[in-house]
Amino acid sequence: MPLHELLGNQHMHTPYSDGEGYHAEIAQAAINAGLDYIIVTDHNILVEGIAPYHFSEDKKKRVLVMTGEEVHDTSLLPQSNHLLVYNTGRELAACAYDTQLLIDEVNRSGGMCFCAHPFDYTSKLIDYEPINWRRWDVKGFHGLEIWNYMSEFVRLTTTVQNAIKYARQPDLGIAGPNPDTLKKWDELTASGLKIVGIGNSDAHATKVTKFGHSAVIFPYEMLFRAVNTHLLVNEGLNGDIDHDSKLIYAALRDGHCFIGYDHPAPTRGFRFSAQGEKGAAIMGDEINMGAGVTLQVSVPAKAEIRLLRNGSVIAKRDADTHLMHIADKPGVYRLEAYIDFKGQKRGWIFSNPIYIR
Repeated sequence: MPLHELLGNQHMHTPYSDGEGYHAEIAQAAINAGLDYIIVTDHNILVEGIAPYHFSEDKKKRVLVMTGEEVHDTSLLPQSNHLLVYNTGRELAACAYDTQLLIDEVNRSGGMCFCAHPFDYTSKLIDYEPINWRRWDVKGFHGLEIWNYMSEFVRLTTTVQNAIKYARQPDLGIAGPNPDTLKKWDELTASGLKIVGIGNSDAHATKVTKFGHSAVIFPYEMLFRAVNTHLLVNEGLNGDIDHDSKLIYAALRDGHCFIGYDHPAPTRGFRFSAQGEKGAAIMGDEINMGAGVTLQVSVPAKAEIRLLRNGSVIAKRDADTHLMHIADKPGVYRLEAYIDFKGQKRGWIFSNPIYIR
């Protein structure tokens, strides 16, 4: 049965916390950008009563709007341990003072949680303190935000000139996930844990006023055309909120997804799968080693393709669309693809792992 691909973003803010656009405005931006779903994550508040489906003016397109929250202890200095919380059905900000308690309550509620921007960047120019994840002793979180677009922009603001340059044309500098985040992801998965990676915008649509002129820095629609999460599901969305939300949350929980930077070139259609005598697998799945497992990769345009095992590159193709590799060792296998864009090699696709046991 062919898989359906859903495109979505799971980290953004409204005026209920520190964003500028309300849900209806964000939904229209998502529709214009071609997203199938979004999860709005205001800080320490679960906003309820939002219409789940929003439609384009001609009623031909729709987006599913779901709500989670970004929970954190506001008393911490410096700020750290921001947790993206999904599908709990209840407010959990009161648990923010104890990160392990918060994660436990997420799991008790049947939800899932992801460490937001776990290795953030700093910028003295804009007086920004990095919001890192520091509680690596906790257990039970489902995944990591592997690529946070706005966090990467902070990395580029080294001078006033660069800040202006990249605010106007961020695609000149955006290049890929934080290397420390990828290293930590590989470390966690190699230890035997299943940790799901997602990519997000962290959209705020901040308004800036200078010299009597106002402008929106990084509008929602612009960000929704950049770093997103692509889900692979067995059936498409049908307009029933219970059916559709369960489909999305199950794919996120299982890691049936990849992170795509869709601005340089569309990543829709990427596939990474495994075939062996013990069965078949897609991203996020486990498969038994048996006599060997054949890994197959297909990317939608020519790219540099890297296959990694436990964080180390074991196979590579340059300027190609396919890679096949016979794995003869157990391990955690994931895929990275890089594409040339505006004079620089950019991170383009980052798959969730296939776990060969």
